[in-house]
Amino acid sequence: MRTTARPLAALALPVTAVLVLSGCGGDADAETAAISETEMVTFTWDRNVAGEDEDPRYEETTVEVPKNPEKIVTFDIASLDTIGALGGEVAGAPLESVPDYLQEYLAEDAFNAGTLFEADLVEIEAQQPDLIVVANRSAALYEDLSEIAPTVDLSLRGSYTENLERTATFLGEVLGAEDEAAAALEEIDAGIEEARAATADAGTGLGLMVSGGELSALAPAGADAVGPAVRGGLIYDVFGVEPAVEDVEAATHGEPVSFEFLLETDPDTLWVVDRDAATGEAGTQPAAAVLDNEIVRQTTAAQEDQIVYLDPMAWYIVFGGLDTTQIMIDDVLQIAE
Repeated sequence: MRTTARPLAALALPVTAVLVLSGCGGDADAETAAISETEMVTFTWDRNVAGEDEDPRYEETTVEVPKNPEKIVTFDIASLDTIGALGGEVAGAPLESVPDYLQEYLAEDAFNAGTLFEADLVEIEAQQPDLIVVANRSAALYEDLSEIAPTVDLSLRGSYTENLERTATFLGEVLGAEDEAAAALEEIDAGIEEARAATADAGTGLGLMVSGGELSALAPAGADAVGPAVRGGLIYDVFGVEPAVEDVEAATHGEPVSFEFLLETDPDTLWVVDRDAATGEAGTQPAAAVLDNEIVRQTTAAQEDQIVYLDPMAWYIVFGGLDTTQIMIDDVLQIAE
C-alpha cells in the first residue's frame, strides 16, 4: 500500500464551502440575513449500474456529503470500523452483523437499519441521516437510499490496500480527522510490510475456507476482482503468501476440495477461515474439528504446527476497515511467533 506521504492519484476529494442563506421575520431595521457555512466533501467513484444478472458496467458517480455529519447510517461493516477508529460513531447499521469488537463504535441509541442486503427504508427515513454508506453486499440499495440522504458506495474492487486508503482518506476528511487517517494508514502500511516479511520465510501456503464440513481452496484475486473474490485472495494478494498451487482455480475447478487435495498439494502453511463461525451457522463442526483427521495430520502444515486459524469475522464478514486490517496483520504474524 502506498504510504500517505505519497499522492493519491486515483482519489480526488475537494472540499467546497456551500453558503446556506436563511432569513427570519421581524422589524426591517433589526433583521439581518443569517449566513451559515457548511463544508461539503465531494466523493467520486465508479458505480456498477448493471442489473443483477448482467456483467458489471461502471458509471462515474459524484456525491457531495456534509462534513462532520451528525447521523451516519452504514450497511458496510468495514466503514463502521473505519468511522469508529477515526473517532466517529454510527447511528444506524445492520446491528446483528456488527461483531463484538466493533460494538463500541455504535451510538448508544443506534437503530437497526436492516440487514447487510436489505434496508429498513421506513426507519431510515424517519431517522433523517446526514450520510448513508453502502458497499458490495448492499450496493443494490444505492438508488433507494440516495433518495433519503447523500449516499456513497464504498464497494471493494481491485486492490484491497488501495481501497482501504481511499475509504480511510475519504472518511477522515468527512469526520475532520485527516491527520488521524494518515497516521493510521501509515501504521497499517508498516504492519503489512512486517507480515509480508514473515510470509516470505514461511514457504508455500493455501487459503482454505471451511463450511458445513466441506473445504474450499481460496485463490489469488484478479486486478478487477470485486467483493468476495478480493476477500478470498487476501492472504496472497495483500500478505504475500506464495500459493502452493500455481493456479488454484484451475487445480480445484472451482469446486470444494478434498482432504486428499491438501495432502497432494502439501502446502507449508494452511490459512483457515471458519465460515460457519463467522455466520453463526448452528449445528456445524468448528474448522479445527473438521481438519482433525488422519489425512490432514500427514500434511507438512499439520506436522510443523503451521495451520493458522484466521479471525472469521475479520476475514469473512468485515474484511476491511482500520481495526480489522490490524487484526489480519496480527493473524498473519502468528507464524513468526
